[in-house]
Amino acid sequence: MKPEQIRLDRWGFVVTGHDLVHDGARPRGFENREPGFLETSLPGIFAAGDVRAGSTKQVASAAGEGATAALLIREYLKTA
Repeated sequence: MKPEQIRLDRWGFVVTGHDLVHDGARPRGFENREPGFLETSLPGIFAAGDVRAGSTKQVASAAGEGATAALLIREYLKTA
């Protein structure tokens, strides 16, 4: 049995948030909710900065996304 993997785009960057939903179909684990802004295709796993598809590849943006990811993780853990 193959373990689930984090979805990557064609260039190898991690796909997050609304980019995971295609034609209304959500990844497994997201049947009852939308993926969070920086959440990957594995519920509860978040990505930020240069590894993320659609990021600006700028250090200031990466730092901001890291801080945002920390807040999103805290909120996720409150509901888990």
